[in-house]
Amino acid sequence: MRFYQRKFSLAYLLFYWGGLGLALLLLRVSVLESGMFREMKEKAVKRGQIFMLLNNRERLIRYLQSILIGVPTWLVIGILVTFSKEFAREFGIAEEIDPGKSIMFAYAGLAVGDVTIGLVSQWLKSRKKALYVFYAITALFMVLYFTLQWNGSASMMYFLCAALGFGSGFWAIFVTIGAEQFGTNLRATAATTIPNMVRGTVPLMLMLFQFLRSLPGVGYINGGIYTCIIVFAICSIAVLTSKETFHKDLNYEEA
Repeated sequence: MRFYQRKFSLAYLLFYWGGLGLALLLLRVSVLESGMFREMKEKAVKRGQIFMLLNNRERLIRYLQSILIGVPTWLVIGILVTFSKEFAREFGIAEEIDPGKSIMFAYAGLAVGDVTIGLVSQWLKSRKKALYVFYAITALFMVLYFTLQWNGSASMMYFLCAALGFGSGFWAIFVTIGAEQFGTNLRATAATTIPNMVRGTVPLMLMLFQFLRSLPGVGYINGGIYTCIIVFAICSIAVLTSKETFHKDLNYEEA
């Protein structure tokens, strides 16, 4: 009976998930190409070549900046939230922390943050100013994460995970900035590869965290603090040196 119920549940999920996937595919097929893209197709320009993002120094810098801007989201999720149980133990929190709950609260915050930053960007008429605001929120709650939890409670940990999720919920704006940094012939390539490159930085951050906490006299908490400082400082420089794209004319191609 239990096997039948499990099999039924799996079929139920596949039916609805598959149906939603097909519905999304139909919606995507019905979306029209932009006028800029149609005009570009008639020209003799290279398009969609990822090596074009790497074979020009100025363009490579833009690409790296676009990647680094989004890294704090995975710094929060990949280290502070995922290892919330271990951090809680080091903080002296007696209650058992469920990492699944931490991730749930963080992603709830991320969803709200993604919607909010879009509104903030429109209000400020700037992508970068909106990022400054959310970077500041993320930095604030990173400080609170390491200072408010000594002998704290599970509810405080979950609250801080949600708050960190909200602060680092700038994924939509970050992808938009990355896309707007490049001409029409490379825009889709940039928009699809940049997020994956950001996800690929997680193992590097984990290795940095593991290295730092293994140093004599550092330990788990300080290793996390130093990792956050190093990564966040590099990403902040990337935001400061990147170009504003809010009012940018996107009707151009990369040579």
